[in-house]
Amino acid sequence: MAHKHAHHDHTDIDWAEMAPMLEDQAELYTPLYEHAMAWLAKRQTEPGLVVDAGSGPGVVSCLLADTFPGARVVAVDGSEPLLERARERAGRLGVADRFGTLAGELPDVLDDLDYPADLLWASWSLHHLGDQKAALAAFAARLAPGGTLALLEGSLPTRYLPRDIGIGRPGLQARLDAVHEEWFTEMRAALPGSVDVVEDWAALMTSVGLKPTGTRSFLLDLPAPTTDRARRCAVTAFTRMRDVLGERLDADDRATLDRLVDPDDKASLHHRPDVFVLTARTVHTAVRPV
Repeated sequence: MAHKHAHHDHTDIDWAEMAPMLEDQAELYTPLYEHAMAWLAKRQTEPGLVVDAGSGPGVVSCLLADTFPGARVVAVDGSEPLLERARERAGRLGVADRFGTLAGELPDVLDDLDYPADLLWASWSLHHLGDQKAALAAFAARLAPGGTLALLEGSLPTRYLPRDIGIGRPGLQARLDAVHEEWFTEMRAALPGSVDVVEDWAALMTSVGLKPTGTRSFLLDLPAPTTDRARRCAVTAFTRMRDVLGERLDADDRATLDRLVDPDDKASLHHRPDVFVLTARTVHTAVRPV
């Protein structure tokens, strides 16, 4: 699932409009996901059913299908327009014969699976749910004995620019991270049925009857000068930050963000030679005891 943090404040999202951006970002992150999949393939060999819980437009779902050629893959999401794109992608990539979708809200929609999953991948979908422990318990309940839950949560903020970019005050991204953390805490508190938990993912998985089997972080390092896709994703990320966090920033940082996303400004992300993408994503795995 592509990162949807900037979407939490919208209840009437046009997913058909958002889908290209979500696909662009997930495709940019494909090298990272491929490394994660290779790691998973050594931990859960030859699964029969793989579930992508919170699949978005299916970029990672199709990577799962590539990684596990003997598996049936089910992409699960609350947005039918995104699932339609997932089915189209599966068709283009030649995996449609073992690819299905399931529309509905997590975690309850998982009850509609025909049979338990041998691998359940949940990438940045858990924190969208108010009671994360209860959702983990639901994930665990839909695993076959010996099945693996692969949970991508936490991780590091993505960096796109140097500390000093020549406009505004140095350290813009660090300040954006701090404001985002405050916003994220408020977003979590406002979710239906929100419950505070210590984000010790191994301990949480243990508490719902799973046995943790490992944690690993995977790097995405696209140095400057970067690709057109990376530049587009940087512009999208900063545009969303300006839209969602702008009122929380001081006037100087808002003005800097305005310049960074203005295609007519030579100091913007559209033209800068120093744009890069550097981040890490952390995957936690656990198995349902046999």
